[in-house]
Amino acid sequence: MNELTLADESDPISGNKPERELKVISHGGGVQSTALLALAAKGVINFPTFLFSNVGNDSENPETLRYVRDVASPFAQQHGIALELLEKVRRDGRTETLWQRLHRPEKRSIPIPVRMANGAPGRRNCTADFKIKVISKWLRHHGATADTPATVGIGISVDEIHRANRRRAEPNQIVSYPLLDLGLRREDCIRLIKEAELPVPPKSSCFFCPFRTVEEWRTRRATDPELFSKSEDLEKTINLRRAALGRDDVYLTRYGIPLGTAIQNSLSEDRDDGNCDSGWCMT
Repeated sequence: MNELTLADESDPISGNKPERELKVISHGGGVQSTALLALAAKGVINFPTFLFSNVGNDSENPETLRYVRDVASPFAQQHGIALELLEKVRRDGRTETLWQRLHRPEKRSIPIPVRMANGAPGRRNCTADFKIKVISKWLRHHGATADTPATVGIGISVDEIHRANRRRAEPNQIVSYPLLDLGLRREDCIRLIKEAELPVPPKSSCFFCPFRTVEEWRTRRATDPELFSKSEDLEKTINLRRAALGRDDVYLTRYGIPLGTAIQNSLSEDRDDGNCDSGWCMT
């Protein structure tokens, strides 16, 4: 798969205030975000810029990367919409992916919400570090401040209203939910995508995200056994590191057993528990 061409979000800060209100969509590459792209193309919503913060070509769902590259980006360009592809850039100027951070031997904390033995998710820093802060930095470079914040639209639909939170994720941005304002549900989003003559995108997330359901893990094993195997290896790597620190094992499912065993033993009825509630991922 060809890699996405990324905009470097470490461009020098201009220091100038935006000439007009800065309005962007946090584009996750999934159904709701693509529906927002269709609405922007029709002029229903006024968001001229979409920002896709790629947590890594080695981390994102490959199907999402293909969709953004081959479908969303050309569609945006065709309709005069800027779809910027961002990545995390460290202070030393090097890019960093979530997969790389997970495999840094000196890191003791785990940035993804792995499940404890009781099924509860651990701390989640991945969204903040690889989505929210990357977008916030881009906004700052384009003039957004606490005094003149940008409006950041997030693709949460009415059926996921429990995920909405209008607190400022960062001082230089105000969160907006255009789909909620329009009263649109997920099925409406799918209809809008089809009306725009676009294929319906796959669910967006990192391929190893612990918020995947067991059924989604089973599908991944059937359709892409290599990625499934990489997820199993990641789980083992994390636990080897934790064992060396005298800590208990953690898992990529809520069942307190290794991934390969969990998808064989657990019931097929396994719904999303709503813990991924920020709206910056899986939209």
